[in-house]
Amino acid sequence: MPHLIYISREKRPKHPHHYKAGAMNVLTRVSGLMTNAPFILNLDCDMFVNNPNIVFHAMCLLLGSRNERESGFVQCPQYFYDGLKHDPFGNQFEVLHKYLGNGIVGIQGPFYGGTGCFHRRKVIYGACPHDIGIQAKSLTPVHGDLTEKEQLKIFGNSKELIRSAAHALQGKANTSPKLLPDLNEAAKQVAGCGYEYGTSWGKEVGWQYGSATEDILTGLLIHSRGWRSVHCTPDPRAFLGCVPRAGPISMTQQKRWATGLLEILLSERNPIVATLTARLQFRQCLAYLWILIWGLRSIPELCYAVLPAYCIITNSSFLPKANEPAICIPVALFLSYLIYSLSEYLEIGLSIRAWWNNQRMGRINATNPWLFGAISVFLKILRVSGTVFEVTQKEQSSNNGGDEGRFTFDASPIFMPGTTILLLQLTAFVVGFGGMQSPSVDNDASGLGEIVCSVLVVICFWPFAKGLFGKGKYGIPVSTICKSSLLSLSFVYLVKSTASKGQV
Repeated sequence: MPHLIYISREKRPKHPHHYKAGAMNVLTRVSGLMTNAPFILNLDCDMFVNNPNIVFHAMCLLLGSRNERESGFVQCPQYFYDGLKHDPFGNQFEVLHKYLGNGIVGIQGPFYGGTGCFHRRKVIYGACPHDIGIQAKSLTPVHGDLTEKEQLKIFGNSKELIRSAAHALQGKANTSPKLLPDLNEAAKQVAGCGYEYGTSWGKEVGWQYGSATEDILTGLLIHSRGWRSVHCTPDPRAFLGCVPRAGPISMTQQKRWATGLLEILLSERNPIVATLTARLQFRQCLAYLWILIWGLRSIPELCYAVLPAYCIITNSSFLPKANEPAICIPVALFLSYLIYSLSEYLEIGLSIRAWWNNQRMGRINATNPWLFGAISVFLKILRVSGTVFEVTQKEQSSNNGGDEGRFTFDASPIFMPGTTILLLQLTAFVVGFGGMQSPSVDNDASGLGEIVCSVLVVICFWPFAKGLFGKGKYGIPVSTICKSSLLSLSFVYLVKSTASKGQV
């Protein structure tokens, strides 16, 4: 057996420890002193090895490539051993792994997912592929002609770590490793909270700082230097983890993802800059942009969720009338999307209910946690407040008497947008069917299309409708309902007063 070492890194008040990215960098430095192995396996604490041959699979991909550039890291999709039936919270991502993961393999490879990944140590240390040539110096400060002063500036002032990093970057085997007791002091030094000050750790070397989704940012930097990645999907699945099993936990995870992804998009290290100035391919840039705009999607999603209620209240329309030929266009687009997305789920053996749960949670996530993620990033840009790394609390599966999969709530403001949207639709029904609508202008009154869209919004937010009458953790707190009621009534008053002024 090799050394089995437990590491507890030093943390002090007012010293940023950079959460998971900081922990990964400490592990990288300490392992560089202990073994300096050329490959690193990164696993989250809630995951276990499900396929005993996965190391052999990964090594075939890492060592069997004629060109090292073809396999900068090997990423295994994240699957779960305790996933609930029909994926009620839409957080198992099987369709995403199947189609997006396999799709980007043909470009520069899959994104780094933060777990279930085999890395080359020299890639983590900032090296470029060998065939990049003279362009490498413009992509990374790490190259073969580093002076001692440059090495100290990049890797820190540990001579033992600098020596091991030089061996790793040159591809040399770890020769004559020191005895473990002799490395204790050096390991304590590189694990200290102040070791990284003035170095390139977290900027050019190691796991990257500056985003709550350090995995995507680190993978983007690796791809930008010209490396490719490999998708490894053996049978049985390589690793299995624990999935969030409650509404608030799932929402917290989605908010952190949206926050971190938007931080990358609005930073100087976004994929557009990497395509123009580095080695990120254009199509890989588009793939990154698709996932980085999750937070921004909350704005149009929120507008579309409110639009049907607005039209019913103001007696206006945004869709053609049911008897007009033009109605065929939105209906055809809607049905095409439903059929295509449903076929993806059925093709990989998932149920229609799983498809619907994912569609429903897509709308809930976009208008609740993603919206708060976008707001937190904008407040950070305005320097009003900083973003916070919120840890996803995962629990082992348990028997809850048939209640598993039921949506739960807490007093967090993250549930206010969804509750407000639901109350707004219900208010619109009362206004519309109660004859309290404003007179239509130019015979542009709301019709069947607006009512159907409003009903669809209510169906998507049905867990919130049940939460209005639920008790305990299954009910929306009274404080949230009161605040959302005030917001929805204020919206109704505002649009009705605006509509009346427009008619005058």
